[in-house]
Amino acid sequence: MRLLLCLCITLALALADKDKGQGHGHAHGKPDHAPGPPHGRGNKPDHPPGHTEGHSHGLGHEKHDHKHHEDGHEDGHGKDNHTHHGADFDRCKGLEMDAVTVNEEGVPYFFKADHLYKGFDGEAELANETFAEMDDDHHLGHVDAALHMQHEGSPDDDHIFFFLDNKVFSYYQHKLVEGFPKDISEVFPGIPEHLDAAVECPKPDCDEESVIFFKGDEIYHFNLKTKAVEKKEFDSMPNCTSAFRFMEHYFCFHGHQYSRFDPKTGEVPAGKYPKAVHGYFVRCAKFGDDDDHVERERCSRVHLDALTSDHSGNMFAFRNHHFIHKEAANDSISVDNIEHDFKELHGDVDAVFSYDDHLYIIKDDHVHVYTDSEPHTKVDGYPKKLKDELAVEGHVDAAFVCEDHHYVHIIQGDKMVDVDLKASPRVKTEERPLSLFKKVDAAMCGPNGIKVVVGNHYYHFDTVMLMVGARSLPEQHRVSTELFGCDH
Repeated sequence: MRLLLCLCITLALALADKDKGQGHGHAHGKPDHAPGPPHGRGNKPDHPPGHTEGHSHGLGHEKHDHKHHEDGHEDGHGKDNHTHHGADFDRCKGLEMDAVTVNEEGVPYFFKADHLYKGFDGEAELANETFAEMDDDHHLGHVDAALHMQHEGSPDDDHIFFFLDNKVFSYYQHKLVEGFPKDISEVFPGIPEHLDAAVECPKPDCDEESVIFFKGDEIYHFNLKTKAVEKKEFDSMPNCTSAFRFMEHYFCFHGHQYSRFDPKTGEVPAGKYPKAVHGYFVRCAKFGDDDDHVERERCSRVHLDALTSDHSGNMFAFRNHHFIHKEAANDSISVDNIEHDFKELHGDVDAVFSYDDHLYIIKDDHVHVYTDSEPHTKVDGYPKKLKDELAVEGHVDAAFVCEDHHYVHIIQGDKMVDVDLKASPRVKTEERPLSLFKKVDAAMCGPNGIKVVVGNHYYHFDTVMLMVGARSLPEQHRVSTELFGCDH
């Protein structure tokens, strides 16, 4: 009898714990809530892959747009319409983001549910690994909107703000600022709750230092100095699910697409948008057959992996699985998969340089050599080990040879070595520090000097000595506009 009574009590307690776990969605300590997709102007909601109905998470922190979804349920104040995001966090499948901003160093941060993507490639990680307080007390399963404040002279300058329901969180150097979270109405009076997107708008992009807030089809300009709120009508813009300022341009993300817009008028360049997010802001191996590959690669924000030019000034660039060829004679650009032009070479490359009418392509610990004229024919005997061919070991970030010289300059991290290509066996010189760069994405040398590519920009140096000895960065140049002729 006692045994039967103990079993009954144990079973009752177990069932109670199970019900409690389902009610709060924290059974395994990893929140799996994702907000429902918002509506565009007159468009049906666009569900991302793996997006299915499921249990709620946390304290009712779904993303509200107060409109009816296809299933007839109402978000926010009506019936429960909580959605569940599965384990598939593959950005290349058109994943819709909840919020987008940049960090203090200009690296894009993309937020989905309780996960964070840093930059244009790489796997998702839990957001609370970077913003520790995100799950301590408030159980932030997602964020509604995010922005990086740029308000020179203000104590909020260089802070990152997150908006969730009626609260705003302010972080400085990834630490929650004392006193936060606060009500949105306290920090940004006149701005509604349950926002869809937010983006900073410093002068002269806006007439005054401002923040632009989006909620459904309503747009608010908040004057940071006077706290005045001006409601705007941006008729040409879709409803933004997230927005951010990047490379001095403004981007509205809506579903799996994005549009560039004028922050003062909301005007979107006619005939050019929308475009697929995963084609320009995500590093992906494959795209649809109907994509404009040339337009995408010319204007992509994803950094180049390798870059060089031949003696005629033709440019060869590599990004992920794609090869970009720019003709010097007419500036025409062609784009294809790397395997199409370099049959034996699969996947992305680490570095490339031109020497003696050949392209030396470094991938992992091997060097592949091809003719620089089309068709690009592999030289017999290659690939060879990087150590045997160029006397270096480890990952190579960039390499270049200047015109009429026979030394290849190899960049690894913040150091550079030179290798005499006429010597046999080849021997590297002593390492020289590159005080201006912690990491370089690509580099090339031509008649006008050296271009060093870091992220979406490049820096010009007249000589190798000036590059090594420089103590301050020269003027930034945009890769997309100045190398590939994109209009933004």
